[in-house]
Amino acid sequence: TSLRNNSNSEILSKEVERGANAAGHNVEFVTLKDKNIQFCKGCMACQKIGKCIINDDANAITAKIKEADVIVWATPVYYYEMSGQMKTLTDRANSLFATGKNFSEVYVIATAADNSADVVQTVINGVNGWIACFDGVKLSGYLNGGGLEAPNEAADNNELLKKAYNLGKNI
Repeated sequence: TSLRNNSNSEILSKEVERGANAAGHNVEFVTLKDKNIQFCKGCMACQKIGKCIINDDANAITAKIKEADVIVWATPVYYYEMSGQMKTLTDRANSLFATGKNFSEVYVIATAADNSADVVQTVINGVNGWIACFDGVKLSGYLNGGGLEAPNEAADNNELLKKAYNLGKNI
């Protein structure tokens, strides 16, 4: 969900994708860069018509989420929480309550300058709140990408790259 090109979140996500592809999974990488995603208006029309009434990129992304067997969210951590664009998209996926979903597993990648376990835990708390709204869905794993102070620093962190690849390979 990072909007930065070659962000640490994107670099680690691409490694998860590489590992999942190596395991034989069909993977689609979706980025929020250059997407128009507006805030949920709370009108609840999506519960009646099965999609959001706002005509932007969120509906196409939500349709992909609906069809996926597994979701891997990747986010930079801003002020000890998931990015605003990720939160906006999870809000906009409200139509999934009315239309159903395929996914039963969710994974999280959180990148931040801070290297403490608390960094990823705050993101996990937010994602668990989203997951709790869906029957039969669980958080199956996460990657703490803490300690990445500079943009693109993950590309040189062989330990994190290996963890990301293995996360994808073990999905």
